[in-house]
Amino acid sequence: MVPTANWSYPTAVRFGAGRISEIAEACALAGIRKPLLVTDRGLKDMAITAKTRDLMEAAGLGDAIFADVDPNPNEKNAEAGVRAFKDGGHDGVIAFGGGSGLDLGKLVAFLAGQTRPLWDFEDIGDWWTRADAEAIAPIVAVPTTAGTGSEVGRASVITNSETAEKKIIFHPKILPSVVICDPELTVGMPRAITAGTGLDAFAHCVEAYCSPHYHPMSQGIALEGMRLVKDYLPRAYADGTDLEARAHMMSAAAMGATAFQKGLGAIHALSHPIGAIYHTHHGTTNAVCMPAVLQFNRPEILDRLEQAARYLSIEGGFDGFCAFVDDLNASLGIPTTLDGLGIENPDIDRIVQGALADPSTGGNPIKMTPENTRELLLRIV
Repeated sequence: MVPTANWSYPTAVRFGAGRISEIAEACALAGIRKPLLVTDRGLKDMAITAKTRDLMEAAGLGDAIFADVDPNPNEKNAEAGVRAFKDGGHDGVIAFGGGSGLDLGKLVAFLAGQTRPLWDFEDIGDWWTRADAEAIAPIVAVPTTAGTGSEVGRASVITNSETAEKKIIFHPKILPSVVICDPELTVGMPRAITAGTGLDAFAHCVEAYCSPHYHPMSQGIALEGMRLVKDYLPRAYADGTDLEARAHMMSAAAMGATAFQKGLGAIHALSHPIGAIYHTHHGTTNAVCMPAVLQFNRPEILDRLEQAARYLSIEGGFDGFCAFVDDLNASLGIPTTLDGLGIENPDIDRIVQGALADPSTGGNPIKMTPENTRELLLRIV
């Protein structure tokens, strides 16, 4: 049975098949009368986007769209999006798509009313307080993949195109006011994207669960998120029209992003610079990194993953959990090395430097150093 529900954790979510039909009501609840739909180039001309724009226009909201968004969105995309927002006289954003469209849409809503430059709001200390909170435009988020969970997040990941570094821009009001999770929008995802985004959700749950920080609510959410991926990602991959599997994967994605308030770790610390430098798919890169990171963290996460294995009905404790990850990756066509992602002769020093500078390092169970991070990276080259 395909689930349908409303909930408000961490924000108002309208969940269920066909609920994109409520886009006008969602905008009204958010106080948006003239939205700009922000999405990526690949989605611009797809039927699900056309349907959403038709619903917007029929409700008197117009059908304005901005789609000049790269797979790893950067400050140039943000600048162009803000210009489109201002030129069109918009008062809110519909962030529509996978991680790139959602992150860029949220960032456009954030930046449109600010007077300081983008990098002044990087997630460092209390830099988020520099923003004029009252000038942040409202956001309705509509995910079309099941991976990043950005629809329930308070941050955007943005690439500095000059330095090839991924940065996090954080503010509590970047959290969308209303989210529409409609699994029907994910039916057309290619199998490779289903796999990569699904494993992104799994990586979020795994890293949050293994993080040493204290956050029992996130801990429970991460554990159940892992179960949903285990049970439903293979089904969604095998049959893209399986709406029940698609729905539960959308839940897992939102759960992963909610859970990683507890922290991330070396998987993301590595995948962020790899993706920024070589433009690889984020979730797929996470999946490539995961087996080596689990072994790297083994001394600190052995007991914890044995508990997770019992909950997930995986035999063999820690080793059984790792074997499950290896088998899942293989069944979804995930390569085992960076070479399988098309990266030949990677710049080891540059990736290590980027990994150590990434905020995700702080949530890793074992302290990352230049020496052990290099050794870890060499396991996946």
